[in-house]
Amino acid sequence: MNVRATGGDTTGTLVLVATPIGNLGDLSPRAVEALAGAAAVCCEDTRHSGRLLAHAGIQGPRLIVVNEHTEAEACVEIVRLLESGADVALVTDAGTPGLSAPGERVVAAAVGAGARVSAVPGPAAAVMALVVSGLPTRRFAFEGFLPRAGADRAERLAAVAAERRTVVVYEAPHRLERTLADLELACGPSRRVAIARELTKLHEEVWRGTLHEAVRHVGARPPRGEYVLVLEPARPPEPATEAELVDALRAELRAGASRKDAAARVATRLGAPRRRVYELALRLGDSAN
Repeated sequence: MNVRATGGDTTGTLVLVATPIGNLGDLSPRAVEALAGAAAVCCEDTRHSGRLLAHAGIQGPRLIVVNEHTEAEACVEIVRLLESGADVALVTDAGTPGLSAPGERVVAAAVGAGARVSAVPGPAAAVMALVVSGLPTRRFAFEGFLPRAGADRAERLAAVAAERRTVVVYEAPHRLERTLADLELACGPSRRVAIARELTKLHEEVWRGTLHEAVRHVGARPPRGEYVLVLEPARPPEPATEAELVDALRAELRAGASRKDAAARVATRLGAPRRRVYELALRLGDSAN
C-alpha cells in the first residue's frame, strides 16, 4: 500500500476504517485486513478498540489515542510513522472516522505530508438513519452535533429551520429533549422528524412523527443510547402576492431607486420572477411618488 510522496520519499498509507456502530457482524473483511496490516491503529479509546481487534483476531498493532484532546499532538507521531513507510489505520469508537469524530486533522496532516489517504467504507449512523427515516433522501445536509449554547446554537438552529434539504443531527441522550424543544421553536411544531437510536443493535428503534409529538414522546421516558435526528426539509416559502410586490416596489421607488433597480431588489428579497416584478414597476409609473 506504499506510495511515492510528492518529495520523492516512500511513505505509508493512512487508512480510515469504518467500524460497527453497534453490531460487530458489520465489521467487513476489508476492515479486518486493513487493521491487521497496519503498524499502528489510531483510536479514540484503547479499551474499546482493543476489544474490537480481539474480536477480529488481530494482535500486535500499536494503539495511538486520537481524540479531541490528543488529535493535534498525535498528528506529529502519525506523520512520522507515515514518512517512515509504515501504514497507519484510523478508527473511531463507532462508524466512519471524521464524521463528528476525530480524524479531520489527521487526514489534513497526512495529506500535507504527501502521504496517501484511503478508506475502507462501512457503517455510518447518519446515512443509516437517513435511509430508514422515510423522509426525502435525494439531497441532505449533515449537521452533526449542534453547539450546546449561545449565539452559535441560535444561528445553527435558524439555519436548520431554513434548510431546504433533509437535515441529519446527532445528539446525546441527556440533551435530546432540549434539542427537540429548540427545534420545535425554530422549525414549528408540524415539521416531521425521525428519531433513531441504538441502530444495528438488539433494541434498535426508529420513531417518526412531528416535532411537537417528538417532544412529548421523549419527555415520557428517559432517553438512552446515542441518537440521530432526521429532520424534514423546510417547505418553500409562499409566493408573494401582487399587493405585497406593489407595496415593496413603491417603497423602493420612493427611496429614490430606479424602476430597474427597484424591481431587481424586490424580486431578490421576495423571491419573485424579475420579469413579473419589472412589469409591475412599469405599470406603477409615477403613481409610486
